[in-house]
Amino acid sequence: MHIVGLMSGTSLDGIDVALLDVQEIEGHLSTKLIDFKTVPFQTGIINEIRKSLRIDQSDSQLICSLNFKLGVLFAESVKMICSKNGIAASELGVIGSHGQTIFHQPEQVDSFAASTLQIGEPAVIAYETGATVVSNFRTMDMAAGGQGAPLVPFTELLLYRDSHKNRLLQNIGGIGNVTVLPKNATLDHVFAFDTGPGNMIIDDLMQRLFSRDYDDGGDIAAHGHVNEDLLAYCMDNSFITAPIPKSTGRELFGTEYTDKLLTTYGHLAPADLVATLTMFTAKTIVSNYEQFVFPKLAIDEIIISGGGSYNKTLLRYLAELLKGHCEVLTQEDIGYSSDAKEAVAFGLLAYETLHGRPSNVPAATGARDHVILGNVTYPPLKYKEEGTTHA
Repeated sequence: MHIVGLMSGTSLDGIDVALLDVQEIEGHLSTKLIDFKTVPFQTGIINEIRKSLRIDQSDSQLICSLNFKLGVLFAESVKMICSKNGIAASELGVIGSHGQTIFHQPEQVDSFAASTLQIGEPAVIAYETGATVVSNFRTMDMAAGGQGAPLVPFTELLLYRDSHKNRLLQNIGGIGNVTVLPKNATLDHVFAFDTGPGNMIIDDLMQRLFSRDYDDGGDIAAHGHVNEDLLAYCMDNSFITAPIPKSTGRELFGTEYTDKLLTTYGHLAPADLVATLTMFTAKTIVSNYEQFVFPKLAIDEIIISGGGSYNKTLLRYLAELLKGHCEVLTQEDIGYSSDAKEAVAFGLLAYETLHGRPSNVPAATGARDHVILGNVTYPPLKYKEEGTTHA
C-alpha cells in the first residue's frame, strides 16, 4: 500500500511530505521510504501562521481562512510527490496529515480547558487528492486524559527497536522530544516526553538579529560565547523539572519568551545570545535525561533527528554535557532521514487508524487508555467510480 505522511511543524519551514510503501505480513509491518521532500512555505503564509500563533494578533477569521489555505497547500504537496513517482494520488491507501499546530495546551489553565488545535482542512485534502485522509491525531489522546503528545513513540518502536541496545530517539525540531526505547522493548516499556525548546528560540533570534531563518550548521553559535547569567535565567524554568509525561510548545517558548529574554539581555552580542540559547537547548535535553532516564536505564545510543541534527554546535554542546555517557548519532548515521522522520510517523499512524488499531502510548502521553487516533475523512465517491485523479 502506498501512503503519504504530512508534517508541518513548529519550525514553520514548510511541509514535510513522505511517500511510503507499507506492507503488512502476519502482523509485521515493512516500511520503505520511496521519496521525501520539504515544500517550503511562501513568506506570506509564514507570516499568517506566525500571526495566528500570537494571542495578541490572531483572530477567528484569520485562523478559519488559514485552515483552508493550508488544506490546499497540503493537497498540492501530495499531488506533487505522487506525480513525481508515477502514482495517482487517488490510489493512495491513506494520507496522514498532522496539520499546523495553532495552539496546544495540555492542561487546564484557569477557565481554559486542556485543548489542542491543528489546522489544514482534511476535507480539502481529500477532495483535491481523491484519497482518504486521517487528521487531528492529538485530540482523542487528550479526550482520554493525555497530553496529546508525543505521538511518534509508537512508530519509533516499530522502526528503531534494537535487540542489543538501549536507545534514546531525540527529535530537535521547534520543540525537543525524546522517546526511550529499551532493548527488546514492547509498547508497555516505551516512554517519551518533551524535553523543552529545540530550534524555536534559536530560529527566532536568528530572524530578529541576523535576518536569517536559522543558524546554518550552528556557525553563528560557534563564533559566540555562552553567557552564564543568561543561561541560568533560562534554566530557571519550571517545565524543565516538571514530572513526566509532559509536553510544551510555542505557548511557553515562542515569540513572547524571546521578547522577555531580549528585554533583559538584549545588550549582549548577537552571537553570544545565539550561543547561549543553543546551549540552553542542549542543557534542557541533558537535564531531562539526568532526571528521568539515566536513573532507570543505561543508554547505549542517542539518535538525533530534526533540524537540530544539522547544527554542529548544538551536537558538540550535547556531547560535552553527556561527557561520554553514551554515543551520539544522527538518523543519517544509521541509514534513516532526519528530515523525514515525523512525516513517516504520521503516515504510519494513519495506517494504524485506517485498520482500527490504537497507536497512542499512554506511558508517554499520560492517557488513561490505548485509543485509536485521528479523524477519518473520505474523498468523494466519484474518484473510486471513475478511477481518476482530481487535477
